[in-house]
Amino acid sequence: MKITAIEPILIRVPYRHGGPGHSIGGISWTTMDTLLVRVATDEGLVGWGEAFGYNAIPATKAALETAVVPHCIGRECGAPAALAAELQQKLHNFGRGGAMVFALSGLDIALWDIAGQAAGVPLHRLLGSAGKAQVPAYASLLRYGEPALVARNAAEAVERGYRHVKLHETNEAALKAARSAIGDKVALIVDTNCPWPFAEALAMARRFAVYDLMWLEEPLWPPEDFAGLARIQAESGVPLAAGENANAYADFARMIEARAVTYLQPSVTKIGGLTELSRIVALARERKSAVIPHSPYFGPGLIATLHVIAALEEEIPCERFYCDLEASPFGDAVVARHGFMAVPQGPGLGVEVDEAVIARYRSD
Repeated sequence: MKITAIEPILIRVPYRHGGPGHSIGGISWTTMDTLLVRVATDEGLVGWGEAFGYNAIPATKAALETAVVPHCIGRECGAPAALAAELQQKLHNFGRGGAMVFALSGLDIALWDIAGQAAGVPLHRLLGSAGKAQVPAYASLLRYGEPALVARNAAEAVERGYRHVKLHETNEAALKAARSAIGDKVALIVDTNCPWPFAEALAMARRFAVYDLMWLEEPLWPPEDFAGLARIQAESGVPLAAGENANAYADFARMIEARAVTYLQPSVTKIGGLTELSRIVALARERKSAVIPHSPYFGPGLIATLHVIAALEEEIPCERFYCDLEASPFGDAVVARHGFMAVPQGPGLGVEVDEAVIARYRSD
């Protein structure tokens, strides 16, 4: 079976998130933008991937079209891992992270989707397990900045059935408001997105410790300071998590060696797709480290992450951005109900893609 076409498709879907506005990387967003990767084959199978994403979409799309696609048309696609390894080496001069690897991630997810379809089994079975019918989800709140809004949305998430709530806040007042709103039976997580140098990060981690966090995510700048993360975790007593900004498998090996975090967070649309994520999971199992993948997405990246989690023996929660989309081409596969997400059981990603929805929200 050979690849006949690879098409990047940008969709922009309006959403509500419980606040007056939202920005990513300093740019205001009124739509949830997703870069889909559609791969067609000569046997009629079509696979769907997702490449990171957000403000990086123009660069990711260009990398896919100009550097990745020319190496892939006409190639056999039955062995995603082998093709991924070849492309990583061929294209290494153009970047071992960033847009190039984001583009490869989207392609790899689509090829795994095709592999599952060809085998007639869902991805979680290809990944080595009979899998689970559903997995717990955690409500990943967007950043509000106002304690009252944080409290209101955190409480609403609990009313919707979530038993894990993640904030994207950096001030203690917001944490205090959230903990008060959700009580002490719900797990509270905080992602700070790399704001502080070491001394300040350690001081803030110590202050946050009283809120009984399940984990504190990326408190330190720069994120690759694994020795610094290890010290913060050891000296504050707060479990740390990191990995969404890691570039490769080797970064996770170094993170484990440094005992930098309690939870490793590879991101399937940023790290190289399911091929690389599976290697990281295998490494973590070997080194007895915990993996909770990062997945603030609404396309094949989120669905692929569900399959990865379903294939793991332990029960871990899947990140689900706490917002309501106007529509989705992936239907209920990206919806959490009563704090859980259903794991698709069809071949490959296991979803029927509504291309009419894609056409409605497509932005070329």
